[in-house]
This record gives sequence, C-alpha cells and structure tokens, in this order.
Amino acid sequence: MAKTADSGLSWLGKSLAGLLLGYGLAIALSGLFAWLGPGGMVPPNKYQFTMWLVVPVWLGVFSAVFLFRSALRAWGWLGLANGLAFAALWLVRQQLDQR
Repeated sequence: MAKTADSGLSWLGKSLAGLLLGYGLAIALSGLFAWLGPGGMVPPNKYQFTMWLVVPVWLGVFSAVFLFRSALRAWGWLGLANGLAFAALWLVRQQLDQR
C-alpha cells in the first residue's frame, strides 16, 4: 500500500495546533519552571529567563507537531498536554502559595 502525501488541510491543522496549543504549552511549562526551579519565585532575574524560555519551547513544539500522523491527533495530544500542564501549574501554585 503506497503512502500518500499529507493534504494541505492536514498541514494547516497541524500548523494551527502547533501555533495555538504549542504557545499554551510553552507558557504552562515555563510557569512550572518558574515555580519549581531553583529558588522558587524569589530570584529577581528568573522572570527574564522564564520569559525567554517560552520561545524555544514553543518552537520545539511547533516543529514536532508535524510528526503526528494527522491534524486531529496533533490537536488531541497537544490539548491533553495543555490540560495536564495547566492543571500541574495550578496545583503547584496552590501548594506553594499556602506556605
């Protein structure tokens, strides 16, 4: 059985998943780093590093999104990853704010 090339619609769906959900995932992961990384939220330069951390993570996710077999799978897995990452961020903030 011969493989066919991805249609333009699949590429568009994957691109949008990487663009939108990749950004959300990068924000959540950088937030987790900010709260759980060395020194917690106390070091003054950590805000700047956390801000710059978003771009490489976002671009990494955006690049990897084309490895999914379909746009639907990309949206599904990245949506799940976003949900888990933001849930973890919320839990970490709840635990660390209580201290």
